[in-house]
Amino acid sequence: MQIHATSAHQQRAPILIALFLVAAALWLTIIIWARGMESMSGTMGLGLAAFVVVWALMMAAMMLPSSYMMISLYARTLQIQRNRRLATFVGGYVLAWSLTGIPAFALAWIAGRVTMDYPGWAAGTAALIFATTGVYQLTSLKDRCLRHCRTPISHLLHYSSYRGRFRDLRAGLHHGLYCLGCCWGLMVLMVAFGVMNLAAMIVLAGVVALEKQWSHGEKVSRVVGVVSLILAVGVIFIPDLAPGLQGAMMDSM
Repeated sequence: MQIHATSAHQQRAPILIALFLVAAALWLTIIIWARGMESMSGTMGLGLAAFVVVWALMMAAMMLPSSYMMISLYARTLQIQRNRRLATFVGGYVLAWSLTGIPAFALAWIAGRVTMDYPGWAAGTAALIFATTGVYQLTSLKDRCLRHCRTPISHLLHYSSYRGRFRDLRAGLHHGLYCLGCCWGLMVLMVAFGVMNLAAMIVLAGVVALEKQWSHGEKVSRVVGVVSLILAVGVIFIPDLAPGLQGAMMDSM
């Protein structure tokens, strides 16, 4: 048993190091890119293509570290062409999150236009965003998606039935969609806090990691849900709780 545990640890170590290096490079890129953009609101003046690229980098940086367990378990199911197939799986996972950049762009653009054209609606828009996240965090659907990320064994068995050259990409996309179901409510908060708000990114990435990796992750989800509902009320009286939307309102003045 000890030899088996040591072997498993030796297999996971390179994956952990690779994920750490990739995540570190992504975070460094975002930090450099965010200079001068952190206080900008809405789509930050970016077109759709540029916004999706920025969003994809953000999502990869925030989500890959918390998906280490699933990635390492999937790697153990691979017998041949392990590195290429694992990279394809991770690519499918990142692709699923990258595609969310399109609705994220639409939401950021709408929120930005609403608060610029109707500054009095900024607090109401922020309240709606916080309330949406808060309610979703407390739903059974959130719990089901989170359980997939926390105990993915049944899905690994399902993935073993995949065939064809795109089987690893399909598996990565499938896992990414479940992860999206788990965390989309948290990512929506970036519109209220500011898409390039580094502090918010770090906090939300920490929340995602706790939800997925900590034994009390489901309790963390509920706490975040309650806090979001409190913010939905508080932002009506303290608009600065949503600096991303306040920025849009200031830009219009």
